Amino acid sequence: MSISVLLRSAIAGLGVAACGLMPLSNAVADDAPQLPATMTWSSYDIGSAGYAEASAIADAFGKDYGTRIRIQPSGSAVGRLEPLLRGRAQVGFLATETFFASEGVADFAARRWGPQNLRVIAGRPSSFGVFTARDAGIETLQQLKGQRVAYTAGNPSTNLKCDAFLAFAGLTRDDVDAIMFPTYSATMSSLAQGKADAACTTPTTSQTYELAESPRGIRWLELSPDNEAGWARLQKVAPFFQPYQETIGGGIGKEHPVDILAYRYPMMVVPADADEDFVYNYLKALDQAFPEYKNATAAMKRWALDRAGTPPIDVPFHPGAIRYLKEKGIWTDEMQQWNDQRLARLKALRAAWKEAVAEGQGQSDAAFEKLWQARREQAIEGL
Repeated sequence: MSISVLLRSAIAGLGVAACGLMPLSNAVADDAPQLPATMTWSSYDIGSAGYAEASAIADAFGKDYGTRIRIQPSGSAVGRLEPLLRGRAQVGFLATETFFASEGVADFAARRWGPQNLRVIAGRPSSFGVFTARDAGIETLQQLKGQRVAYTAGNPSTNLKCDAFLAFAGLTRDDVDAIMFPTYSATMSSLAQGKADAACTTPTTSQTYELAESPRGIRWLELSPDNEAGWARLQKVAPFFQPYQETIGGGIGKEHPVDILAYRYPMMVVPADADEDFVYNYLKALDQAFPEYKNATAAMKRWALDRAGTPPIDVPFHPGAIRYLKEKGIWTDEMQQWNDQRLARLKALRAAWKEAVAEGQGQSDAAFEKLWQARREQAIEGL
């Protein structure tokens, strides 16, 4: 075990990944990326996939480039974003809060926030689906109409994904019996306890395996990648989702794949004004160090840039990342078109926010929320 791994284990409770305290001269090639001597990254809590993957990549950066990295974990979206926006962290290992922050919704609809000017460096695909008990007789998303669908209180990320699945089928929450559970764990257990008929999650949660192995069995409600109208409705709810065929999860395997959706988690996110050379070298380091970390977890292979460096994703790609992706022959004209459209949406929302703030002077928070919602919808419809 390397010194950096031992050190990281010793201080994991402080959220610090001490990576390569001394540069390794034999690991630095002539074309090595130029990285800062130290960096701070924000991430999800210790024990999360985001923290584990950030730690593995940080360790690889330490071994290959002698860069010392501190990982600052947080259980809240605001706690992960504030260090990034205030310059106390250079990179955030984030999830769907990236989209929420750029759109000015959920926690970021408050007056002190609004649409944030964020950019992404890369983000690996992660799948998400709707599951039911096989004996419930629900075989399609359309058949969720009138059924009990489990949602989680205070979890806009998961709930947005559930709404997107309903939109694919031409449904909304008003068409189902949306039941709000107090915790994510309670939501995931609701089917086995007979309290709900369907729930939304990543396929590898322990509850999906438990249901699959129970007498009830499990069924994933699929989204055909050829259903253009369905995907258009879904992507109107969240434009960063894309079709994905999953082969890992409860009741899922290579011989029994399912067509669900992919989003990106974790994503490496920076402010729009992050230095272009820094981002270029960061992505180059991520690419060159890939052999060091690709086997750290079952999902780490998805950090290969032909998967992690492509849209759709929550926010536009940073110019420094695009420069490296072009050098690698990954970035295409179609990707640039997507990026331009995503930039236009972000620009329109930020302009609408300024107008809403000016118009909402002196209004209550509730009144301002309604004003901003109307302005936001107008801005999106005008694109």
